Amino acid sequence: VLIVAAGTGEFEAGISKNGQTREHALLAFTLGVKQLIVGVNKMDSTEPPYSEIRFEEIKKEVSSYIKKIGYNPAAVAFVPISGWNGDNMLEVSEKMSWFKGWAVERKEGKADGKCLIEALDAILPPSRPTDKALRLPLQDVYKIGGIGTVPVGRVETGLLKPGMVVVFAPANITTEVKSVEMHHEALVEACPGDNVGFNVKNVSVKEL
Repeated sequence: VLIVAAGTGEFEAGISKNGQTREHALLAFTLGVKQLIVGVNKMDSTEPPYSEIRFEEIKKEVSSYIKKIGYNPAAVAFVPISGWNGDNMLEVSEKMSWFKGWAVERKEGKADGKCLIEALDAILPPSRPTDKALRLPLQDVYKIGGIGTVPVGRVETGLLKPGMVVVFAPANITTEVKSVEMHHEALVEACPGDNVGFNVKNVSVKEL
């Protein structure tokens, strides 16, 4: 969610050459965030308050900028909100009766709604690459008394299960996974996105 301040002068500062609105939108796209929602916040402090003209002006400016970065504005929900007063956050605000709702079009289908929470619910969950080979970049390796060597990292692709035989690179060591844990709970399998620790047989910390 890209939050844009609608207050006089605030939006202008954010969308200026080195402004945060530009920076955050560019960062999101660069980091691979495919789906975007724009929350036009502080609608209570526009001139006059809850101004439709101001909202449309901001929507037009931000649409044109995010299009240059690589987003399709038709797939982006623009929602006028006031976080301070709770307008259009969870429930429709009577103060912006002019707002007929947001609508997005994307190849997976259309969605529409009135509030920010509905725009969040309309985000499509990414598919996890569980069908690919196991890839798990190691963040650290611990030696835990009574358990042994425990490498730690996040599963990027594939699945990690106890009993699996895995290969560590670049050391080229092959060993069996004894157990897999996340947040101190044993797992039957770890999926992409899970930060896990797993216990391996007959491998020292130094070898890894």
